[in-house]
Amino acid sequence: MTLFLDDVTLTYPDGEARLTALDAVGLRVGGGELVAVVGPSGSGKSSLLAVAATLVTPDAGRVVVDGVDTGTLDRTGRAALRRERVGIVFQQPNLLPSLTAVEQLEVMAHLAGRRGRDVRRRALELLDAVGLADRAGRRPHQLSGGQRQRVTIARALVNDPAVLLVDEPTSALDHERGAAVLDLLAGLTRSRGTATLLVTHDPAHLALADRTVTVRDGRLTAAVPGH
Repeated sequence: MTLFLDDVTLTYPDGEARLTALDAVGLRVGGGELVAVVGPSGSGKSSLLAVAATLVTPDAGRVVVDGVDTGTLDRTGRAALRRERVGIVFQQPNLLPSLTAVEQLEVMAHLAGRRGRDVRRRALELLDAVGLADRAGRRPHQLSGGQRQRVTIARALVNDPAVLLVDEPTSALDHERGAAVLDLLAGLTRSRGTATLLVTHDPAHLALADRTVTVRDGRLTAAVPGH
């Protein structure tokens, strides 16, 4: 399970010119590895995640997810890859208000074509893994902010993704809840062998990372071990 970006360049229209969001970026994240991404606003962090998630196609370079060169896929193929091999955790939980915690996970499994009793069992196992076994029947408004984010993490893992992409998951949480969410992400990354890329602004999170990369003006400017 790996994520590999090779010489990736991404530009956007900017009036009559083009703005370079990613400039010849190269990055490899191995299975069971948590890599943190830091950098100032507008540096290219969100573009990096979007390209890694195959939500945006780069101008040049390769994005390889779990051995699949995404440049060889059409739109339908990329959508299938996201459903089956990529988990995404956004800043806000964006849960469906009418569904219970366990149903949030089940609907993601159904979208990937999974059916039957194993789906419910898998969903309940993941909720247990994130400490919410006793909240499986609760709807989002009945959960705290930290609990909703943990449901989001479990939902991202329900289809056993090879790659997990996480965008500022603790931005709406207090320090204690945020630390618990990061501990959970690090533990799940290692126990499940997932290649995890985490965008964060909080220096406290870097201690849990195996490596930290810095994005500045669309380029990776540093790569240092986690502390």
